[in-house]
Amino acid sequence: MKLAYIGTYPPRECGIGTFTMNLYKSMVMNNESTKDSIEGFIVAMNDHDQTFNYPEEVKQTIRQEHQRDYLEAVKFINLSGVDLCILEHEFGIYGGQNGIYILPLLHRLEIPLIVTLHTIVKTPSYNEKAVLQEICKMAHKVVVMSHTAIKFLISIYNVDKEKIIFIEHGVPDIQFNQKKTKKEFKLENKKLLLTFGIISRNKGIETVIKALPKVIEKHPEVLYMVLGKTHPNVLRHSGEEYRNYLRRLIKSLNLGDHVFFMNEFVAQKELFKYLSASDIYITPYLNEAQITSGTLSYAIGVGSAVISTPYWHASELLADGRGRLFNFNDSDELSTIFLELLDNPEVLKNLRKKAYDYGRTITWPKSGGKYVALVKKILAAKPEVVVEKGTTIDPLILPPFSLVHIKRLTDDTGIIQHAKFGIPNLKEGYCLDDNARALLMVLMAYRQKKDSMALDFMPYYLSYIHYMQNKNGTFRNFLSFNRNFLDEMGSEDSFGRTIWALGYLLGNAPNDAYYQTGKSIFFDASPNFEKLQSIRGIANTMVGISYYLRSNPADDSMTERLRNLAGKLIRHYEKNCSPDWKWFESLLSYDNGILPLALLHSAEILNDDKITEIALETMHFLTGITLKDGYLSSIGNEKWFNKEGERSMFAQQPVDALAMVLMYHQAFHLTKDKEYLTKLFACFLWFLGENDLRMNLFDFETQGCCDGFESYGVNRNQGAESSLAYLISHLTVLQAFEEFEKIDLR
Repeated sequence: MKLAYIGTYPPRECGIGTFTMNLYKSMVMNNESTKDSIEGFIVAMNDHDQTFNYPEEVKQTIRQEHQRDYLEAVKFINLSGVDLCILEHEFGIYGGQNGIYILPLLHRLEIPLIVTLHTIVKTPSYNEKAVLQEICKMAHKVVVMSHTAIKFLISIYNVDKEKIIFIEHGVPDIQFNQKKTKKEFKLENKKLLLTFGIISRNKGIETVIKALPKVIEKHPEVLYMVLGKTHPNVLRHSGEEYRNYLRRLIKSLNLGDHVFFMNEFVAQKELFKYLSASDIYITPYLNEAQITSGTLSYAIGVGSAVISTPYWHASELLADGRGRLFNFNDSDELSTIFLELLDNPEVLKNLRKKAYDYGRTITWPKSGGKYVALVKKILAAKPEVVVEKGTTIDPLILPPFSLVHIKRLTDDTGIIQHAKFGIPNLKEGYCLDDNARALLMVLMAYRQKKDSMALDFMPYYLSYIHYMQNKNGTFRNFLSFNRNFLDEMGSEDSFGRTIWALGYLLGNAPNDAYYQTGKSIFFDASPNFEKLQSIRGIANTMVGISYYLRSNPADDSMTERLRNLAGKLIRHYEKNCSPDWKWFESLLSYDNGILPLALLHSAEILNDDKITEIALETMHFLTGITLKDGYLSSIGNEKWFNKEGERSMFAQQPVDALAMVLMYHQAFHLTKDKEYLTKLFACFLWFLGENDLRMNLFDFETQGCCDGFESYGVNRNQGAESSLAYLISHLTVLQAFEEFEKIDLR
């Protein structure tokens, strides 16, 4: 048999990584339960863009937030002659909302699948439930490590009972003598209390600390060791706030000589030494919502005297006298149990023996053997594997998403407007249009990919917008490189694009400072909304208002403004349309897709059939002209396309391709018609050579996008407008792909 394993893996510091390693070794490297030859390899999940020096069994890696990595991984698995795949599932280690990026990989697996569930939420969100149900639907067997998990899967997630297998969390078969390990750690004269694992607020360590003063009065030899690093996500967002709180608590209770933090993620062998040296092991978690605890299993496995709060896994594992339970947050009850055990060595010894005896039944050789037997049973049944064909969007052919060229164009004022080839053209300075587009792009990049560079650039673009706003709420557009204003008031188009970016910001702000700043600029500008005359200025503003209303649906006055602007656009349509010309003007000019796009957004907010009808009608009209040959041939800016004349083929520009991508994305979002994804992707491929010249606009060397093409060829300058149009299109393709994967979950 040949097996593929997907999960985190050492040296990444993660409990699931340790589980994956132990499972792999117990089945592949140290399997003694079968005479069959078993091979295998690991597909390891990386945390964002971190890299690790993995051992040789890791043959492929996946960056958490990079969709194409998942598809490359499944392609690798399918071509590797593997018989079965084992997935370790925990929402937080996979990318996308609630780990949805794992679904395209599983849909494309051509072999049977076993899923081990490490987390099962009792009250899941809609998406958590949908994602887990879909994973269980694709799995041939679902392995859980507690009986509570079985109940949840059946009653909450509607998983077939016959599909669920109970295999307890394995424990490494590592033994150390307590006296020797205490001597090695110079703890011979101490009563060692131990908690280990990734540190975060929900671990309840303060409950133990508060219980210690009463214990130390009678047993001054007690030392409480907290072994483990702070959770990386906690570090990312809150730093060492929790650990510092615990230190202040220790100081206030005069426990400096009795509590020790060991801020390390220790190797497994070293960990078991500390477990063996401990007299009492504590898991003081703050609530019941823990379906599996590897740390608890390890403690039982070495025969620790375990005290725990009654979370789900602990209530099962410590039953029948294998440990003691105390109520959540109850330091007094914990003090009482500590004193009872420390005052009565025989009671403590009996507790340790019961834990040790049970631990012998759940060592990894035994648990691994159960997995081997399960694999053999599945393969013997020769199950049918249905491969999901998926959408026509193929993220594998997208270049890697990169902000390198945007970094090149951005300084502490904002984004430079133009470039000479791939080099910023400082002589042209800055403009509002591009800084608004840049703000929209980095907001999307941070929301979808948690790109740290995008977050770094965000204040530059937002502060530029703020700087360019006039007292009456309008905006200047152009600023020279030496920061001199070059106009008194910008175009209505630039106004609308700015409102679009601000509206998106109000629904996707990374923190309150950005939200409050964006809100102030947005509402200072709002008295000008209904003064707009340019239909593209109106359309861009409508999109921004629609994004705002998605997060503020109760704002009736803004809803009415959207309705009024939609009415203006419809009146333009009614004035200019005819049986063979379903459009808002007597010509097709630039950025055409933005007009149906604005109505498509408004239709979703206002739920107006007439708006929806005109939005779809104009979109189909534009489609018939620009996509009639199966690829995007946008209206050239050379002469455009007059109702009574011929269309211009050149110069085609990236903003027109962007408008089409966004238009089809919103059409798909509104109607759930997957045909719009085909058209969306066809329009995106314009950047990659599916165009009239069959030439790439995207520059793989600079990571920028060329400014368009003329009859003679590509304009190799790579200004902000073009590169931002490409990047927003790229992010939209990834978002559409993710949304497609969700469609079948609903």
